[in-house]
Amino acid sequence: MEKTRGPMPIYLLAGGRGSRRKDGDPLLTRVLSSSGISRPSVAYIGAASEDDRSFFTMLSLYLRQCGAGKVTLAPLVGKRAKVEKAQAIIESADIVYVSGGDVEYGMQVLEQRQILPFLRNLYEQGRPFFGISAGSIMLARQWVRWRDPNDDATANLFPCMGFASLFCDTHGEGEGWEELRVLLRLVPQGTPGYGIPSGAALCIYPDGRVEALGGAVHCYVNSNGAVTRAADLLPLPK
Repeated sequence: MEKTRGPMPIYLLAGGRGSRRKDGDPLLTRVLSSSGISRPSVAYIGAASEDDRSFFTMLSLYLRQCGAGKVTLAPLVGKRAKVEKAQAIIESADIVYVSGGDVEYGMQVLEQRQILPFLRNLYEQGRPFFGISAGSIMLARQWVRWRDPNDDATANLFPCMGFASLFCDTHGEGEGWEELRVLLRLVPQGTPGYGIPSGAALCIYPDGRVEALGGAVHCYVNSNGAVTRAADLLPLPK
């Protein structure tokens, strides 16, 4: 893929409901077509799912159903990890996909492989990136972890890739976005956090604009220590 002069929009998908339709997912189809290339090649970063081969096989088939060309796993986990090979795969791809799985584990892998500056450089040069579920959170600013899972007072933040300059969670609507609420108590007051429900997505443009896709995206804000729901971010009229 030829380099552009600056970053491209980033797509953060929740996955879940509607994402395994027999006729393909219209959101994924939009993401892939946004590359401007027919049947774009996809570099698959599966760090959050431990480069699970069955998961990769399932997702790569679905990506192709939605309009992708060749989908190639960039090997970064375990004994099969080959950083130079992974970089070559990612650099040659038309678009980069960050898979679901475990956010903290995925970020640990990327940091241990010292590949984050390489990915940042590609993004700033104009390589499109998108994520699903944990991959979407990894593309955002920070995420939350607990020293004691039963005590929110032990929660602390850790950095993610930060290509999308916002805070988000995915498909947590069934539990009232508990983890997103904890995260927002740890960031400056007034900072919004976005809950992307199953079947919906966010598009973050280089100028900072945020657009909801596929359905309403929930927005929460910390005001004086209380995290409350603000107005939903709604898709633009067609």
